[in-house]
Parts: sequence; structure tokens; C-alpha cells
Amino acid sequence: MSVTLEIAAVADQELVDAFAHLIPQLSRSSPPPTLAEVREMVESPASDVLVARLDGKIVGTLTLVVFRIPTGVRAWIEDVVVDDSARGQSVGDQLNRFAIDIAEGKGAKTVDLTSRPSREAANRLYQRIGFMPRETNVYRFDL
Repeated sequence: MSVTLEIAAVADQELVDAFAHLIPQLSRSSPPPTLAEVREMVESPASDVLVARLDGKIVGTLTLVVFRIPTGVRAWIEDVVVDDSARGQSVGDQLNRFAIDIAEGKGAKTVDLTSRPSREAANRLYQRIGFMPRETNVYRFDL
């Protein structure tokens, strides 16, 4: 089985269905995106929806957001999820490396991400790729 990677070019039912299957594996509190929301992500110049396929089936997604701030171009990796059936087959590794390459191509100086401590395998993966923990506080303001 070989993994193929792509940037989603169109928001279609296949992608919506993939998110409907994958998002519950990432978050129990967030509903999967609607077709309109997937279209907004795919069409946004600030984000790329990356898709991993095994034998043609979507088994993983990652959203890469690249934006300019006064100190340069930055990138964030968000909502990485690989289907339970495809874990251990380097899908997450390949998705993240693909995102890093895209970010670099867009001039990003850094790529950041967050991961809950309970996601031990994901945290090991990020460190193996070369992500380093930052000494910073992460704050959230709920709206």
C-alpha cells in the first residue's frame, strides 16, 4: 500500500464524508465541517487542506495555515487526523512533512502546532520529525 498526498483542490462530497469519518477520531466535542465549511477552507488563500490516500481512499487530513505577520511569514499545522485503520503506516509523518515543504515553499520562517499531552504517539511523531517544544504559554479565549 502506498500513500499519496495532495492539496484538496475542490470541496466535494468525498472530502465532506472523509471529515465526517475522521473528525470524531480527533475531537468528540467538535462536529465535522459542512460542505460550505469545507469549501471555505479549500478556497481560502490562507489555508491548504492536505489529504492522504491509501489505495485511493482518504485516510488522513491536515490543515496548513500560512499567514504574514510583522515579523515574517508563519505557518500553523492544525487538526491532523489519521484514520485508526491507517495508523502505523507513516501517513501522519508524510502529511506533516508535506505540510512543512509547502510552508517552506510559501516563505514561512517557522511551522507551529499544538498537541495534547494525551496524544502520546502524535507527540513522539512530531519530535521525531524535528518539532521542538517551545517555552511559551498557550492561552485561549473562548467566544
